[in-house]
Amino acid sequence: MVAALSPSRASDFMQCPLRYRFRVIDKLPEPPSPAAARGTLVHSVLERIFDVEAPQRTLEHALSLVPHAWEDMLVDEPELAELAGGTPHDLATWLRDAEKLVEKWFDLENPQHLEPAERELYVEADLDGLTLRGYIDRLDVAPGGQIRVVDYKTGRSPSELFEGKALFQMKFYALVIWRTRGVMPLMLQLVYLGNSQFVRYQPDEDDLRALERKITALWRAIERAAQTGDWRPRKSFLCGWCDHKALCPAWGGTPPPLPDNAGVLALDPHASADLGDVDGD
Repeated sequence: MVAALSPSRASDFMQCPLRYRFRVIDKLPEPPSPAAARGTLVHSVLERIFDVEAPQRTLEHALSLVPHAWEDMLVDEPELAELAGGTPHDLATWLRDAEKLVEKWFDLENPQHLEPAERELYVEADLDGLTLRGYIDRLDVAPGGQIRVVDYKTGRSPSELFEGKALFQMKFYALVIWRTRGVMPLMLQLVYLGNSQFVRYQPDEDDLRALERKITALWRAIERAAQTGDWRPRKSFLCGWCDHKALCPAWGGTPPPLPDNAGVLALDPHASADLGDVDGD
């Protein structure tokens, strides 16, 4: 077994250890989220736009990709069709909502002037026996070697109170790049399409050393929970968005019995197929 952690699962545990357990150990099903599905659709379009030469990367071309990307999603997950409604008008409205977000991206960035080095890049690095892993939406590398890590969000930019959570994900990716390439990313850039905002951050060595210590401490806490079976809930206003609130003891529910191999599942790199973060927040 190889211990592994993604930024999304790390965030789950920091938010609520029981949420981590429900997702990684119990693998409880979660209904498709319209926001997440729309985010996946938009991400797909923003990835595919770079498949053509720069002069062809127009808004018209990007919008033409929307229905094709949606059809491809339905091939893999036919149940997503329910999110778009049951009539042609409902589907048109669903696709139009995604198109609006693509249009907002064109207001923020011009893909004709961008040549990403990588798109949907899988990355992993070893942190003293713990594999850090995830997917980066876009990696820009300047002629001088400077690296910019870019992540698209289809929701609105967070208030300063919650900005740290989003930057945790980006610093996580910066740490993996630093560990594997020996280069400190010059810029971490979150592109919030919901309200057409950038959140930018320039990491430094002190930042990433501190993050290493935080992740190490977090993993020790996960290992301790795996050994003891103590996945206690952490009640907060975020509980209102949890799909498993009815099973949470903090809200009067009863979790399912822990499986016999719960300790292994908690640390198994294949315990969750999700390496990235659900978009649409």
